[in-house]
Amino acid sequence: MNHPTDTGDGTDTTDAVVIERTLDAPIDLVWRMWTDGPEFARWYGPPGASIPIADIDARVGGRRRVCMEITTSDGPLRMWFGGEHRTVDAPTLLVYSEQITDEHGAPTPDGHLTEVRVELSAVDDGTHMVMTHVGIPSDSPGATGWTMAFDKLTAALASGRDPS
Repeated sequence: MNHPTDTGDGTDTTDAVVIERTLDAPIDLVWRMWTDGPEFARWYGPPGASIPIADIDARVGGRRRVCMEITTSDGPLRMWFGGEHRTVDAPTLLVYSEQITDEHGAPTPDGHLTEVRVELSAVDDGTHMVMTHVGIPSDSPGATGWTMAFDKLTAALASGRDPS
């Protein structure tokens, strides 16, 4: 059972996925992995998924449009996510809305509006990241998806490739 908690900014996380990680990378690089489309595409989604489109306009009011493609027994399945940046305070705070959309950005009937909040802080051994996705239950498939994506983010950061 989920219990209401307060993130300190008044955000109710009753139905939320909250994941914390300390990443072995400088804060500016982790910020770029969230706000640069090609870098976001490197790690977002579960293993086996590809991100053929990651249009990210990382400014307040800027739009996000992301396509995740997964190969199924029936062929490729594309899922679209759209949203708008609500807070962009580089390199420590990124807040954006997100919902399932069609390929043109129109919300689908099952595409309820959620919010993703990414808080970054520099620590001695890299960057501490707290991601809160409000609007999806902590025991949902979305929670598992985020965990798998962050494993891919960790691997991308450890690859030694300078993504600039």
